Amino acid sequence: MELSALLEREHLLAQLDGVCEHAAKGDLDYKGFLTQALEAEWRGRHQWGVESRLKLARLPWVKSLDQFDFDFQPSIDGKEVRELAGLSFVERAENVVLLGPPGVGKSHLATALGVKAIEAGHTVLFLTLESLMGRLGRAHHENHLDRILQQLVYLRVLNLDELGYLPLTREEASLFFRLLVRRYERASLIVTSNKSFVDWGEVFNDQVLATAILDRLLHHATTVNIKGDSYRLREKKKAGLLGRKLKPAGEPGELEEAGAEA
Repeated sequence: MELSALLEREHLLAQLDGVCEHAAKGDLDYKGFLTQALEAEWRGRHQWGVESRLKLARLPWVKSLDQFDFDFQPSIDGKEVRELAGLSFVERAENVVLLGPPGVGKSHLATALGVKAIEAGHTVLFLTLESLMGRLGRAHHENHLDRILQQLVYLRVLNLDELGYLPLTREEASLFFRLLVRRYERASLIVTSNKSFVDWGEVFNDQVLATAILDRLLHHATTVNIKGDSYRLREKKKAGLLGRKLKPAGEPGELEEAGAEA
């Protein structure tokens, strides 16, 4: 049987010529050649696995921690974030909550941690809270909620973005609580929110339910509170496009400092 046929479904096939050439130049023995061949196969399988998990994760973009400008956000403890990137929180089924106003890098950090988890072999799914609630709501009304909840519990990391931008109905809040209970101490959540915890009663439309949600979410969790400026607006500020406003027609001067309105 031809070697190419034996390797038809293996990653080594695409690298076989290079491995053979490298082995010949290095005067390798059989064991050395086999080691290089198996390493090439392992690298191919690992890369294929990473690419497959990235596709299934539905990340809005692929970001890394190396791309994050920690100097621009001095309120963030870089050491703490790097420790999170070690993924011990995933192994312990703990959560990460990223709080701060729009544009400070919450989604970047959440996505970067998700990419780290994918590279380590974990299953990850990225959803906005709005899309999650749409999925749970449809499942509830079509009588297959338990199946969807089980699928979401199976994920090692569920990355929930934009909690707090839109308030939930009582039914949606109840569905979110059911998901949280299912995942509690079983799998990790990474949550981003523009609301402080004291405002979550308004988000979930029920102070008692919000307290129960926070109790489970924060029991085993690391909270990163970002207090800096928006990345998206910093270039406009540098160009002087923010912090000024037009004066009414007829008054001297075209612009004046907006001060606190900026």
